[in-house]
Amino acid sequence: MAPTAITDVKSTSREHRTAAHTHIKGLGLRSDGTAEPSSGGFVGQAHAREACGLVVDLVRAKKMSGRAVLLAGGPGTGKTALALAVSQELGTKVPFCPIVGSEIYSAEVKKTEALMENFRRAIGLRVREVKEVYEGEVTALTPEETENPLGAYGRTIAHLLVGLKSARGTKKLRLDPSIYEAIQKERVRLGDVIYIEANTGAVKRVGRSDAYATEFDLEAEEYVPVPKGDVHKKKEIVQDVTLHDLDVANARPQGGQDVVSLMGQLMKPKKTEITEKLRAEVNKVVSRFIDQGVADLVPGVLFIDEVHMLDLESFTYLARALESPLSPLVILASNRGLVSPRTSADSAFSHTDDDLPPSPHGLPTDLLSRCLIVPTFPYAQPEIRSIVASRAKIEGVQLADPALDELAGVGAEISLRYAVGLIGPSAVLARVAGKTVLGSGQMGEKEKSVVNVGVEEIREAKDLFWDASRSAKAVGTGSGWIG
Repeated sequence: MAPTAITDVKSTSREHRTAAHTHIKGLGLRSDGTAEPSSGGFVGQAHAREACGLVVDLVRAKKMSGRAVLLAGGPGTGKTALALAVSQELGTKVPFCPIVGSEIYSAEVKKTEALMENFRRAIGLRVREVKEVYEGEVTALTPEETENPLGAYGRTIAHLLVGLKSARGTKKLRLDPSIYEAIQKERVRLGDVIYIEANTGAVKRVGRSDAYATEFDLEAEEYVPVPKGDVHKKKEIVQDVTLHDLDVANARPQGGQDVVSLMGQLMKPKKTEITEKLRAEVNKVVSRFIDQGVADLVPGVLFIDEVHMLDLESFTYLARALESPLSPLVILASNRGLVSPRTSADSAFSHTDDDLPPSPHGLPTDLLSRCLIVPTFPYAQPEIRSIVASRAKIEGVQLADPALDELAGVGAEISLRYAVGLIGPSAVLARVAGKTVLGSGQMGEKEKSVVNVGVEEIREAKDLFWDASRSAKAVGTGSGWIG
């Protein structure tokens, strides 16, 4: 008798990479706008979270465009986490464009052009268009041939007969041969759910009818229900684009198909600047769509982290862009105290950084006066303990209470970032020492091994990896360093 083969069922869940702010799921606010002590992955910073909650409400009401909010606080106080929590609260339908201040410096594009591109990425346009469509499950697909009118031996497609079925009836359509080519490109077959636009003849395959779905189907198909209503109907199509998408679409040359045109497009640089004249024309078209009720403007959020890295020219352009009719909410973040704003070597300003008077947060006073400032403060030790516990859970590490207290003390004494950074190395040391236990997995999954980290692993990781203050002290007192 042949032995019975027994195999494990592999888990279908995907392994997700743990990033710096993976644990942030939102601002963690109650229905009345007040902050929970610990919710949505956020711990502490109650006043800053409540202020950002008001900003989210204003963005949803479209009353915050053209304004600037500055998140000001020391390193590791949650400024970037606050901005990402704002994007989580706004959802995927509101554009959110995060950049770092140093990103605008490029040899290909001017600083002001890079800033304006990101401004336009943060402004969305929701286009609503009512189209007359035929939608249903394909029940018949019969091309009818005829003699070639040119007198050749071949035959051509005269027209295409398509049968469509919906929940309320069926319809047979006689279509143009050009639509047959579109159906072939979409690889439509019997049992597929499609819709055909009446005006343009565009064909879109939605998926496979769920009537053909079986328990043991090997095909990776997307099954959809049979459309409701009649086959012939009016359907509202909603498309979300950004103003930058429209700029790029109109700036792309619509050259010919000859060799000279193709070679000319290949030789062009990858990144080209979009002129103000083109943007003005796009703005006119957008304004006309809005006036006609075809489209809605969706002002989003532009987040500029490390904003003190911008120079005076960029700050001046930023202040001017905030006053433009089409402008998003701009959230700035800076960890600087009283420092002079930057100037560039090729700037129109002849003086150096040392000649400029110090300004709060490294921003010019005229731009600073336009900002609503949200301060962030260093975390207390109990808050650091809660944050470290949350990060350890995300990384699949089980910290003993003494180890958690040890890391909380490290975070309060040195920095929160250093304490969080020690979790990974400590987990590896504990795994090497054999301190792993089986944790409960989800139904149908194998039990996952969880690492038990103690105080010994935390202290060993501290000895292996220095923090910035220990490194600076060694450089100041030791010998053998260059410089």
